[in-house]
Amino acid sequence: MLTIVSSSEIEKKRVEMLVIPVCEDADIHPPALMPALLHQARDLKGFGADNEDIVFYAPSGVLAAQVMIVGLGKKDKLDGEMLRRACGRAIKKCIQKEISEALFVVPFTEVLHMEPDVILEAMVEGALLGNYQFDRFKKPKHPSLLKIAFAVPKGSVQHARRLSQKINIICDGTLLAREWVIIPSNLKRPEQFARSLVQAAEKENLKTEVLDHTALKKKNFGALLAVAAGSDANARMVILEHDPGNTAQTLALVGKGVTFDSGGINLKPQGSLEDMKMDMAGAAAVAATMITAARLKLPVRLIGVLPLVENMPSGSATRPGDIVKSFSGKTIEINNTDAEGRLILADALSYVIQTYKPDAVVDLATLTGACVVALGERIAGVFSPDDEMSETLVASGRKTFERCWKMPLPEDYRDLLKSEFADICNITGLKWGGAITAALFLSEFTENTRWMHVDIAGPAYVKKETAYCGVGGTGFGVRLLCDWIEQMVKTE
Repeated sequence: MLTIVSSSEIEKKRVEMLVIPVCEDADIHPPALMPALLHQARDLKGFGADNEDIVFYAPSGVLAAQVMIVGLGKKDKLDGEMLRRACGRAIKKCIQKEISEALFVVPFTEVLHMEPDVILEAMVEGALLGNYQFDRFKKPKHPSLLKIAFAVPKGSVQHARRLSQKINIICDGTLLAREWVIIPSNLKRPEQFARSLVQAAEKENLKTEVLDHTALKKKNFGALLAVAAGSDANARMVILEHDPGNTAQTLALVGKGVTFDSGGINLKPQGSLEDMKMDMAGAAAVAATMITAARLKLPVRLIGVLPLVENMPSGSATRPGDIVKSFSGKTIEINNTDAEGRLILADALSYVIQTYKPDAVVDLATLTGACVVALGERIAGVFSPDDEMSETLVASGRKTFERCWKMPLPEDYRDLLKSEFADICNITGLKWGGAITAALFLSEFTENTRWMHVDIAGPAYVKKETAYCGVGGTGFGVRLLCDWIEQMVKTE
């Protein structure tokens, strides 16, 4: 449970853990805030240094059983992400101590040269995201906190409560995406995953539609069905719609949903298969964003399209060299069955553009290992001919720390996708530039619509926990897209 209280109540609050963030070179709290305790702590080695935390037990002057002084480092280097990490770190230490409730003191002061909303947003996000533990199949060693509170100046309480409610909703969406990604592939095969998405969406009154194998075949989703051909689990296409009415703008979100990617006939090697349950992270993020948008009542019409398949090898699987006809009518030579994500996205992009005629489309996908080689595991690649739209997303990435980097779309690379026998092939025969040619392939199915491709192959999944994310799905994209959508609405 998340609550906001007045900082004037700090000394009177009975709480198991009081958390006070501090800088090593400046006082960032009003002088009246427990001066004796902070003065005592300042004399200790490491006070305020980044990643340095000090715990006092039953200190005098407060009713808190424990007080944690959390180091932020130097004031001039402080930003939202440092606050986010510090609060996530504090929460994880509380979990290890089996603390059930914590009260964070928010440093609302002009000394930091940061907007109060930015400070509160980062701290709440760090705490809420850091408190999540996936417990569906294994009980955590220590339970998560039951109550998390934030103390703000008395005059800011009402505004902070409204803002924290919004942050809570967005964090819930992020955690929902994390959960879907972590669930093993045997429990989220396309039909199961589609059912889970629809059930969650209908709770928020989103309009839902599911196209099954028969409908997909009838509507000529040839590229999508080619990917699903090797599995005994039939493909699904889930369409979600958020329409608040009286809106002039329609935005479409498309998420890659490969519930397990074996590589198909081009089987992945050992070491590359074990985490392929996460190849639907784009679909999870898009669905969670749609649900979050409905909860926030965002004033824009949103369409979410989620092509769901399982890419498996079998006697019925698509073979390298096969040619299929896509939803758009273009023929595709499939030179590599492990370049499957772009095939299902091609059909999904064509479908949403032809059916809904959106003002802009964004696709989110764990698409290429090449993008991870280029940008590492913490930054997504953004590909778009629309510099203005992509710069807006990059700015949202800076704010949320779901970082993105604008990548090139050179026209001469398009020649690498030429086929002797079909309109286009799904992969080049070259070793380099794979993320670029994958994006160029997708661009062939976007017509003249404003479009942006976000390759999240790196940041969608982590094998080592961070300050506010455990091992597994990160939920990357939900906070990013929610902020981007709000910015797009503001510019209209």
